[in-house]
Amino acid sequence: MASKSNVQGAIQPPPVLSDSHHSGISQRLLEEAKASKSRLYSNRTVSSVTARKGELPVLPPDTTREKFNAAIDELQKILGSQHVVLNDKPLEDGWYIEHPNTHDAFHILDPNDTVSSAIVYPGSTEEVSAVVKWANKHEIPLWPISMGRNLGYGGAAPRVRGSIVLDLGKRMNKVLKIDPDQCSCMVEPGVSYYKLYEEVKKSGYPLWIDPPDLGGGSVLGNAVDRGVGYTPYGDHFGNHCGMEVVLPNGEVIRTGMGALPGPNGTDNPTWQAFQYGYGPYADGIFTQSNFGIVTKMGFWLMPETEHLTFMVTFPKDDDFEEIIETIRPLMIKRILGNVPQLRHVIQELAVTGKNREAFYQGQGQMPREVIRQHASKMPCGDCSWVFYGSLYGTQKQIQDTLEIVKKEFYKIQGARFLFPNDVPEDHYLHSRVRVCSGVAEIRELDWLNWKKNAGHLFFAPICPTRREDSRKILDIVSRIHKEYGFDLFPTYCIANREMHLIVNIVYDRGSEENKRKAVAAIRKMIDECAKAGYGEYRTHILLADQVAHTYGWNNQAMLRFHETIKDSLDPNGILAPGRNGIWPKKYRGKGWELLYGDNRQTSAPKTESKL
Repeated sequence: MASKSNVQGAIQPPPVLSDSHHSGISQRLLEEAKASKSRLYSNRTVSSVTARKGELPVLPPDTTREKFNAAIDELQKILGSQHVVLNDKPLEDGWYIEHPNTHDAFHILDPNDTVSSAIVYPGSTEEVSAVVKWANKHEIPLWPISMGRNLGYGGAAPRVRGSIVLDLGKRMNKVLKIDPDQCSCMVEPGVSYYKLYEEVKKSGYPLWIDPPDLGGGSVLGNAVDRGVGYTPYGDHFGNHCGMEVVLPNGEVIRTGMGALPGPNGTDNPTWQAFQYGYGPYADGIFTQSNFGIVTKMGFWLMPETEHLTFMVTFPKDDDFEEIIETIRPLMIKRILGNVPQLRHVIQELAVTGKNREAFYQGQGQMPREVIRQHASKMPCGDCSWVFYGSLYGTQKQIQDTLEIVKKEFYKIQGARFLFPNDVPEDHYLHSRVRVCSGVAEIRELDWLNWKKNAGHLFFAPICPTRREDSRKILDIVSRIHKEYGFDLFPTYCIANREMHLIVNIVYDRGSEENKRKAVAAIRKMIDECAKAGYGEYRTHILLADQVAHTYGWNNQAMLRFHETIKDSLDPNGILAPGRNGIWPKKYRGKGWELLYGDNRQTSAPKTESKL
């Protein structure tokens, strides 16, 4: 094992958001980012650089070195040689703001497994179209990414080894429009929540964006993956309006009102005002799919308003059933105005940024009494569950609504309300205040310090907002976490009639055994929760086949429908084969699918497996 000093080295400050660093950190967050990066680097005990194996770059399937080199030469003439980069260097896992687009920084297999052959950087929709036509000519698979920060779900790694990563973020990162009257904007794939926030602030318009927990991801990419935030505009795809899309044959379409040409060749003035346009609504097929590449996307922005974010603590582990029953009518009646969270108290320890060993040095799960002991010394006190909610409107509306919320929650014995003025400035509640009022943050990154060399896998099933369902699903994930020795970090993100249960498996990337256990645990949770009726809404690239097959009603009718669309739009199978479990005819049935019980330690098709 390498010494910490050799692993850490000199820690360079993260890049700051600018024209030359589209994916950098906001200047206002620079000092916090420096501290966060330092904490994570000091937590490393192994090198974050992986040496390469064999002849490089790796080749796409069914392509010779000679054909690949000739195709790359042609692509360099189309885009310029500086915008086509071979993936032939050691693999550096980097850090959140300096993430790789060559492989998965949070790898669960050998990092050499899910790697690209090259990365290309188009600068416009027209160049994306040209690359897609080139890929069809040479039958080389493309893997489009917006910014590659899909951490916990595969990052920038392609599902098919040797694919060419189409990095849309580096050169396509403009906020194209902010409309203060319609409260809308239009962005390219490389616009992060940090950037959109800064651009809106710079405009002076009284508007909010809706960021997720961390602000470094692509606004467009998160919506296309149907991610969520925490203001009343938290359904990111639900609050999009209009797309520009490159189809797998290179043709470009606009959805919604964008399909109607505007006067004198301009964009249609209602493109960001009305989602549906005329005829079948197509936007949805370009989310969580490989049916097209979204190069522009419109969003609705929330008008600035007064707000109050608070936390409520509950003393008993079993209180969550009654909490859920209390929350449901408040959400359905829209008394609670955002996407609130119900988190287990262990996360109050994790978001301090301290390593698990600062709280407990034993093996296996941290004992419940140890969690309670440390929580009792924190602002939350000795409790089991912490609810983070927000209210919006005038001060009178907020106070009137707060009285209703208090009345309901106080029916649960021991419930305690805490407001921002009740906790220190460094408490996590202040981060929730900012996120829930449209400010892109970085604080959530700190819980990666929980383990050495930490990576994480997200398990994200959906269940109804009901007592019995919350109990069933939590029992399943609790039992499996205990079986594999992982600390359980459950968060219910609560919408009007359903909950996303977000479970974060934090594992040690330096331990092959730890990675294998993490994969085994999440595969078992996917299987058991699906059998109980709770399917994932989003998953890792290497788990996509299993999840897609759990949606198997009527002999896999939905998957067969997706395959029919795929084969019609992409007969050469060049666009993101395997994304979300959708394989084109060229790959289908040839051993690529990774299903439950398949313990391959490679993403290669079974006929090429090393085992």
